[in-house]
Amino acid sequence: MSEALLQRLATLEGESAVRRLMACYMDLCDVPRAAVHLSQLAQLFTEDAIWEGLGSQTAQTFGKHQGREAVAAFVGGYLPPSDHFKLNLHYLTSESIEVDGKAARGQWIMQQISTYADGRNELFGTRLNIDFRCVDGVWLIAHFRTQRLFNTELNA
Repeated sequence: MSEALLQRLATLEGESAVRRLMACYMDLCDVPRAAVHLSQLAQLFTEDAIWEGLGSQTAQTFGKHQGREAVAAFVGGYLPPSDHFKLNLHYLTSESIEVDGKAARGQWIMQQISTYADGRNELFGTRLNIDFRCVDGVWLIAHFRTQRLFNTELNA
């Protein structure tokens, strides 16, 4: 196979791996579901991962978390067995993935529908900008950035 063809194949495989990684992350964050073990979340991130909220409202709500274990603990704190959410569903759209060797960048618009333990219902629109790294042949999340674009309460 030519070098150009091998590069194109590696790019397509990287895009596919990033897409599956994001689907796995969103699946783990959807509720209802069985309790998530922090190790399930942690294995999706690099050792030096960063997870942060951007923009005044999102940064204030979520802050910034560094390191695989800290990120997994933060995200996992919202998931069962926590009763924070009764329902939490994520939908990704407007996907853009760029692979450059062992690194990739992705951007999505995420729609999130949430029902909280107190009965409130909300709809969110969020921009996700995420950096990925291929470590020992496995694509992982290196830097997860989320910025809320809008949210509105929904009447039950």
